[in-house]
Amino acid sequence: MPELPEVEIVVRSLREDVIGRIILDIKNSWPNHLASVDLVEMRKRVIGSEITGINRRGKYIVFDLDSPDTMIIHLKMTGQLLLQPATSAEGDHVHTTFLLSGDDELRFRDVRKFGRVYLTQKPVEILGQLGPEPLSESFTPRLLNEMLLGRRRVLKPLLLDQHFISGIGNIYADESLFHAKLAPNRLSNTISEDESRQLYSSIRKTLQFAVDRGGATISDYRQPDGSEGEMQNSFKVYGKAGDPCRRCDGIIERVILGGRSTFFCASCQI
Repeated sequence: MPELPEVEIVVRSLREDVIGRIILDIKNSWPNHLASVDLVEMRKRVIGSEITGINRRGKYIVFDLDSPDTMIIHLKMTGQLLLQPATSAEGDHVHTTFLLSGDDELRFRDVRKFGRVYLTQKPVEILGQLGPEPLSESFTPRLLNEMLLGRRRVLKPLLLDQHFISGIGNIYADESLFHAKLAPNRLSNTISEDESRQLYSSIRKTLQFAVDRGGATISDYRQPDGSEGEMQNSFKVYGKAGDPCRRCDGIIERVILGGRSTFFCASCQI
């Protein structure tokens, strides 16, 4: 579930507490968590490394090390990164743990076990195919308009395509489309320039508002200190099937698009 806002919150929190720490040891109880090297190789290459930077690319968390390697973590559906004292109880579903200098552990908790840890000297091989960052200065109304007109795809699944725009998931696609007053089943090449500009604004405002609210805690997402986000209290359509629309006299509907539940108001999203 963690989408751009939730991953951004994790990155900002870890940046404050983890940069400058040394990785002293690594534990792993679910080998599939390690996507590119096994535990023996990861321990050989990472133990003793200093974490020099933490950044986000799409839904990926990128750890810069003082070595040729870069460590990249994708939380997938249920992943959490929790920074906790090494002496504290580990809890359930923690499958990969990094012991850090300062007697803390960075614990990768993952109920569904879909998360992945990559170790690479060529980050572009993992991150290079991602689309533009929707909160970056290089993502402009003109660029989005050109991207939409250059494709003939259903709008909602297109927004979920990480090669098209990076970081948007099911929740924030629905919320952005609601604010833009656009139906999720519209074809992208039918979006006018004015509608495209409204979608651009809605995407950026929705994502930034979610970041400001600490992300959305629906089931598994938690901030690294274990606290919950508040964005779930501000949803307009996501998970609201059967509720009255907050903007018109319509009722929020739920349909399946691209294999994903999609929530929208058929009365005011056209």
